[in-house]
Amino acid sequence: MISYASTTRGITVTVRPIYLDEPSDLLEREFAFGYAIQIENTSPNEVQLLRRRWIIEAGNGSRQDLTGDGALRPHPVIAPGETHVHDRSCTIESFKGTVEGNYLVQRADGEQFRVSVPPFPLHAAAN
Repeated sequence: MISYASTTRGITVTVRPIYLDEPSDLLEREFAFGYAIQIENTSPNEVQLLRRRWIIEAGNGSRQDLTGDGALRPHPVIAPGETHVHDRSCTIESFKGTVEGNYLVQRADGEQFRVSVPPFPLHAAAN
């Protein structure tokens, strides 16, 4: 499985997308994708995930802009040297698309900053 990674201020986000054949419906033009997200803290400071923003763009030009904290509750804290892993999914209306975004994190001292999610492709039947 191909993975995509980016690092911002010692926080590495790695994403592994996969096409989900079973919930997809070619005739209805609904293509489902899952992605495993690993957030590794190699900085000397603990960070807490507060919010995320995902921009999902399908090959047909449709776009979803997902912002909020609901997907991150209960706002995990990642200590130095630790990793947080979670899974997400989306459905788009075309065979391919792209996802990009970021996480808003906060250090214990109150400083907040955005951690980039590496842009990654969605390709139907790419497994």
